[in-house]
Amino acid sequence: MTQSIANMPFHAGELEAQARAGVGDVALWADGFIRDYMPAQHRNFHTSLPFLIISGADADRQTWVTLIDGAEGFISSSDVRSLVLDTHIDHQDPLATAFNAGTDIGVIGIELASRRRNRLSGHMRQTSSGFAIDIRQTFGNCPQYIHERIWTRVPQSTPVVAQHGTGLSSEQINWIRHADTMFIGSGHQKGEDTPSRGFDASHRAGAPGFVNVPNPGQLCIPDYAGNNFFNTIGNLITNPRIGLLFVDFDTGSLLHITGRASIDWHPKHSHDPDAWRMINVDIDAVIERPNAVALRWSKRDHLSRQFKVTRRIKEARSITSFYLTPLGKRPLPEFKAGQHLPVEIHIPGQAGPTKRSYSLSSAPNTPDHYRLSIKRENKGLVSRFFHDAVIEGSIIRASNPSGNFVIPNADAPLVLVSAGVGLTPMVSMLHAALSDDNMRPVWFIHGTKNGSEHALRGEVDQLVAKHPNARQQIFYSRPEDNDAKGVDYHTSGRITAQVLTMLRAGTDAHYMLCGPVRFLSDIRNGLEAAGVPAENIQLEAFGPMG
Repeated sequence: MTQSIANMPFHAGELEAQARAGVGDVALWADGFIRDYMPAQHRNFHTSLPFLIISGADADRQTWVTLIDGAEGFISSSDVRSLVLDTHIDHQDPLATAFNAGTDIGVIGIELASRRRNRLSGHMRQTSSGFAIDIRQTFGNCPQYIHERIWTRVPQSTPVVAQHGTGLSSEQINWIRHADTMFIGSGHQKGEDTPSRGFDASHRAGAPGFVNVPNPGQLCIPDYAGNNFFNTIGNLITNPRIGLLFVDFDTGSLLHITGRASIDWHPKHSHDPDAWRMINVDIDAVIERPNAVALRWSKRDHLSRQFKVTRRIKEARSITSFYLTPLGKRPLPEFKAGQHLPVEIHIPGQAGPTKRSYSLSSAPNTPDHYRLSIKRENKGLVSRFFHDAVIEGSIIRASNPSGNFVIPNADAPLVLVSAGVGLTPMVSMLHAALSDDNMRPVWFIHGTKNGSEHALRGEVDQLVAKHPNARQQIFYSRPEDNDAKGVDYHTSGRITAQVLTMLRAGTDAHYMLCGPVRFLSDIRNGLEAAGVPAENIQLEAFGPMG
């Protein structure tokens, strides 16, 4: 299968980065994730946000990243290919002139409290009341690495005069060394006017100090596992100009940095041994804007609490369940099936606690514990630590469950579809869907390699057997000799959209999909081609995260 340049979702730099990383031909399936319009859930998400992160270039072609905020409800969307911003840009913003003149931009909408994010690229133009963004590409991101924060709005004071420099001051170095979040801007403006041409804004996070500052003119940014699109690194291959933004969440101050980047594909002596790659930045200019925005953010660390690992059960060759019982008498917060649990782990050799989120696999009405079923990833720092070092009796901290990948409030038939460790939220959803008096049809469709990788099989079998409205179909892509067809699994091969449409769940059925990005892309494309409305398909990607 080949794609024309006009339809190719990636440019040459992104394709080169994907090839060097050995992730296969991503372009064959990514068009199911990258779209030229916003589905209803993405429009609703963006219009609920109090700010956007935007990247672009100034008149000297230097790349910058900035944060644009506005009054309550300042973002609106009149159609699936545009956003309208009812706001103004401060003249000290490094992209103010470009925005007012009209320019290509990259955008990331991010909700730190719920850890949702969505990226898009397009063209920004001035309107009578602010700006409009005409969208070229848009796609969602997974919630990994996002530090939870809640925002408040304060009265906007007169902007303080910005500070300009060609390197970092000692105060700015201290700011970066304590930061756990940053944003990156990059762009590709060469070649034909295709959807892949434009800018990208991306989120990066880690433990405080994850960005190394060797000297006032350089930064080293670790690159962890992601969606395999390589938008940032692909852009930097064709255009090394890079923009960075650090936000002081306590004061609303912004630190803008522009420079030139190089990629170390095999960092051997870096400050972060778990980085897959390193982005090294030579700084050209710095702009610090004190109290630039009217938003303030605070962490919710006070809501975290200690849990004791009371049970550890090996569910499959690479998946182990950890049962977490809270310490103290405070009631365990309820959660919705499909939500994830933010945890923090103290790993020897790390500067501070390392945070990740894992989907809850337990029934949502379990009153005394949470269950996480975690796959061991060979390059996953936290998943390796869970499998190798977390035992019964270990103490970890966790915050309240969160996330929006939940069963819709409807009586329509429900089709739960998963691949690999993507079954973890689906098992929780199966419990929830079968726990009430609603007799709607429920299908549990799961694919994995073979019996040795099939987690939580007995639990699902028992649930389905007890409820006449529940059915399941199990697919093994590489069954082993001791896997009995018709007993351990039903079908050899992989789940396809055609298989799902043959269930005849009806036009109003809701499809919940969880698994690797390529799997989700293929299934969603096939379902939509078969006539399933886009709003009836929800998905969450699982990849080789930490």
